Amino acid sequence: MNWESSIQAFKGYMLLERAFSENTIDAYHRDVRRLYEFMTLQFPDVGPAQVDTNHLQAFLVWLYELGLGSRTQARMVSALKTFFKYLLLEDLIDQAPTELLEGPKLARAIPEVLEPEEIQRLMEAIDLSTNHGVRDRAIMEVLYACGLRVSEVVGLKLTNIFSDVGFIRVLGKGNKERIVPIGPEALKHVHLYIEGVRRGMLNIHADYENIVFLNRRGKALSRVSVFTAVKKAAARAGISKKVSPHTFRHSFATHLVEGGADLKAVQDMLGHESIITTEIYTHLDTDYLRETILSFHPRNQRKK
Repeated sequence: MNWESSIQAFKGYMLLERAFSENTIDAYHRDVRRLYEFMTLQFPDVGPAQVDTNHLQAFLVWLYELGLGSRTQARMVSALKTFFKYLLLEDLIDQAPTELLEGPKLARAIPEVLEPEEIQRLMEAIDLSTNHGVRDRAIMEVLYACGLRVSEVVGLKLTNIFSDVGFIRVLGKGNKERIVPIGPEALKHVHLYIEGVRRGMLNIHADYENIVFLNRRGKALSRVSVFTAVKKAAARAGISKKVSPHTFRHSFATHLVEGGADLKAVQDMLGHESIITTEIYTHLDTDYLRETILSFHPRNQRKK
């Protein structure tokens, strides 16, 4: 077993057996190839089956000395663990050398959040007299109403909008589907776009006939296009915060938690595998959490 063949087989494993997203597959593939490059330089006679914990620790030191950030290092550790787990499953190694491997501790960053009035200002700053303005308003309404990732909104399909019951079907990370409610305001702007702008397009590409949001060439929008539209709208609204499509997702989750929504329900709508990921939004509303403790903890109950 050599490095090239094992890395290529690992890529197939991620795609076919683990159903990782395209971005994750590309990142993990690059990360394992970087290990291969390091081993070729430092330990040229060591193949994948001979790698031990000392080799991997030396690799992490090398990454640190290259100046790579903590998040990149942590992702690389995750990639290595997945790679050697694959080798173990295929009986190509007897024991994974990553069992004692630890990545850098990551601080949980507080996401940027827009206040409801800032959301409204941003929406109203979009020029609805233009076709792309009608489209961009619909996109941002969906981002905020449903808490979607930008990749999910650009991939949204016409056949996955169920207006009669107020839900959309979303294809998320790892090709996992989830059902998310969509409110009347967002639905209104989606239909304004579909029935008006989109219906009038004569150049819709055959491969994108079922995609909701299209560019002027009749193809699916890129994530960069959505990012640019959001930045322009924020600038026109006079919002100085750092705003991106993901800001709508953070704002969606935060406003739900602040309003008293069940954290498990928010987790399901966001498509988080672990509720630990969703819990980042709980610290953003300490007043709500304090009131919950005071109201429901048995030690704080007033005697009747």
